[in-house]
Amino acid sequence: MKNLLIYCLLLQAPFLLLAASAEEFCETETGTSRNRITYTNKGEQKELVTQRLIKPPKIDGSLTDEAWTSATTPLADGFIQIEPQPGVPSRQKTEVYVMYDDNALYIVAHLHDTMPDSIMHQLSRRDDLGNTDWFGVVVDAYQDGLNGLGFILTAAGVQTDIKYTAQGEEVAWNAVWQSAALRNEQGWVAEMRIPFSAFRFANADKQTWNINFVRLVRRYREKSAWNEIKPEISGFLNQSGKLSGLDDIQAPVRLFFYPYVSANAEHQYVKDGESGFSKGFNAGMDIKYGINDAFTLDMTLVPDFGQTQSDNQVLNLSPFEVRFNENRQFFTEGTELFGKAGLFYSRRIGGRPSGYYSVQEQLQEGETISSNPAEVQLLNSTKVSGRTPGGLGIGVLNSITAPSHATIKNSENQTRKVLTQPLTNYNIFVLDQNLKNNSYVSFINTNVYRNGTAPEANVSGTEFRLANKTNTYAINGTAALSQQYNNSFTNPGLGYQYNISGGKISGNTQFNVWHGIMSNTYNHNDLGYLTINNLVSSGAQFRYNIYKPFGRFLNLFTSARVEYLRIYKPGAFQNFSVSSEAWTTTRKQLSTGLWTWIEPVTTYDYYEPRVQGRYYTFPKNYNVGGWFSSNYDKRFALDGRANYRIFNDNGRHNLNFGLSPVVRASNKLQFRFDFDSYNFIKDVGFVTFRDGKETDIIFGRRNVHTIENVFSANYIFTNRMGLTFRMRHYFSEAVYQKYYYLQNNGLLAITDYTGLNEEGETLHNASFNAFNIDMVYTWQFAPGSEMSVVWKNAIYRFTRKTGSGYADNLQRTLGNDQTNNLSIKILYFIDYLSLKRKKTA
Repeated sequence: MKNLLIYCLLLQAPFLLLAASAEEFCETETGTSRNRITYTNKGEQKELVTQRLIKPPKIDGSLTDEAWTSATTPLADGFIQIEPQPGVPSRQKTEVYVMYDDNALYIVAHLHDTMPDSIMHQLSRRDDLGNTDWFGVVVDAYQDGLNGLGFILTAAGVQTDIKYTAQGEEVAWNAVWQSAALRNEQGWVAEMRIPFSAFRFANADKQTWNINFVRLVRRYREKSAWNEIKPEISGFLNQSGKLSGLDDIQAPVRLFFYPYVSANAEHQYVKDGESGFSKGFNAGMDIKYGINDAFTLDMTLVPDFGQTQSDNQVLNLSPFEVRFNENRQFFTEGTELFGKAGLFYSRRIGGRPSGYYSVQEQLQEGETISSNPAEVQLLNSTKVSGRTPGGLGIGVLNSITAPSHATIKNSENQTRKVLTQPLTNYNIFVLDQNLKNNSYVSFINTNVYRNGTAPEANVSGTEFRLANKTNTYAINGTAALSQQYNNSFTNPGLGYQYNISGGKISGNTQFNVWHGIMSNTYNHNDLGYLTINNLVSSGAQFRYNIYKPFGRFLNLFTSARVEYLRIYKPGAFQNFSVSSEAWTTTRKQLSTGLWTWIEPVTTYDYYEPRVQGRYYTFPKNYNVGGWFSSNYDKRFALDGRANYRIFNDNGRHNLNFGLSPVVRASNKLQFRFDFDSYNFIKDVGFVTFRDGKETDIIFGRRNVHTIENVFSANYIFTNRMGLTFRMRHYFSEAVYQKYYYLQNNGLLAITDYTGLNEEGETLHNASFNAFNIDMVYTWQFAPGSEMSVVWKNAIYRFTRKTGSGYADNLQRTLGNDQTNNLSIKILYFIDYLSLKRKKTA
């Protein structure tokens, strides 16, 4: 019956989407005056009427251009605070003009300031707001209240552009637009030219867009908006004003080329003091093509991801795979549609070969591994995405990776190849229909096809959000069906999951309840990330928030939560937890918070034993923690965090703490140091299967100490050129004290297992070090064009020997084999439309 429910949900979702797309939910106003600001009948939604320019202004941050001095268009003013005092007029005056021509939207903001010498204007990297005043414009061209674009300019002239979706913000999205910032005796000016090619909008003679303007006065931490944004209301795009008067604009031809060339040199130690040197040259291209006014094709041909930031490698003693951040631009930009239902983990594409770890098991006597690539080569990747005027979002992503082979060499120097991953095709298809009241319903399908006899995988899912008219209450849900096939497409392994939640999402008092089921056979890991399945979860959360200042505090946020977990099969109890959290910001801009997490009854951990159906009896425990963050307006700031967890288990406890000092040496130079210490005393966890038998599970009691230091520095020469440096040292050590046999009742029993080999050496103690340096110089030498020079250093050291001090361990690590890579990459932006205009001029 449960399977039938899931099948029905999945089968109906595409048809519901297509049917709903026929209805137009956007409300528009007519008959509006063109010479004044008006208010619609929807309450406090402001409307700004723009006008067409005769001659476009020079983008230099000056208000003396004739385009602005002769403008008769009304201005947007009367900004209202979002924080620290919601609903109160801004302390500083802001005036915004908006005009347009056939090609672009022009915005100039005069940001008055009674103390112009106090305007904060720290230089930072692109897409980093830094410690500075800024002005931004947010545009929702389809007026759905869920999807929009943000363009932000700091007082130092640094650009940030953001794509907003129902799932959050996508800062990695980049557009090509012009801007200038100029400080003067009255404050400062932000001027923008945003080409219509950056927007997606309906094909109509008269356009009405949702728009809002936001300003931050950094020294006051005062954020204000033209159309009031109330923090107690869920969402902010749905609290925008309107921009009308956009007449007879056409979506331009959007055809952009991003050709690149790159060169790299790498030096690494091979063995016994020998070293290897390699060099390479790459060339490729990214292409963006506007299929029509709403849909865009993105393609990367022969991509080069060699300059992406190094992964934060760790010592993993858990039963779960480590999840790494995505740093490849193609998979971080314009991928918001593909995140529906949580089924897509982009690191699967071009990641570690599925058979990488099995090569060792295939060695015959006298053989060694000569090479075993840790990454699969991505041949090409293409995505098409966009949204129709009816609010239907459509996305398709397809990627192909090359076969990967390990090379094995025998004692006679003869080699043979072992396939670690076949030629693989990854495909995602998404439908996402916007509904009225900031609601939506989505359908997504992911498919992995592997050449040869390797298994295939297919997952279909749906996600929805249904809110009431006032956006006060909402119901959210997801459901998915996973299928894994052999090469003959028989005997599919079927699994399903669903989760539904609902509650009050706006106001000072909020709450939600949820219930979810994930079957024991559900698995979307072929193209997604999933740590656990076989779970039934139910819970509730209550939140009480104070958004307006009181006493010494600017705000207060509190929450309390309970959750009850069962294993889906065999339906046994797993866990019950109670947690709470409270955080606030004082008038002196000190933010601080406290939290608790309590598991007051015995937990049954079905994942740590690594055998289906077996469990470990996890003791009752109590966890308390807190954090603080000082005022970043000061030249010196400090963040801190700590937590203590105690178990009903013979002195077992965890103590974790960290500090992060930040020094702003000047408006160009900033340092940050992150120190974290994690200490798991008398921790208990899985060790091995004795003699390889899954019925004989060995656990161990261990002390695990981890220290992570990250030092970063930024020197920004100009708002288009900067140098960043990041150095990370990670050191983790696990020392076993005692071993146990895991009984069928989940309790531990004494065993004669010693954890030593025949020479008396430990088999399970572990000491792991990761040392990485990423130094990046970037120069945006033209709009959309960039040169980058990157130096990467990597040292990894693993040993069973433990007990050395931190300083001695660091010294040994730095003396270990290391890899140095130096690369240069030049990417040039070519706009077909600009080339065409130059040719016809």
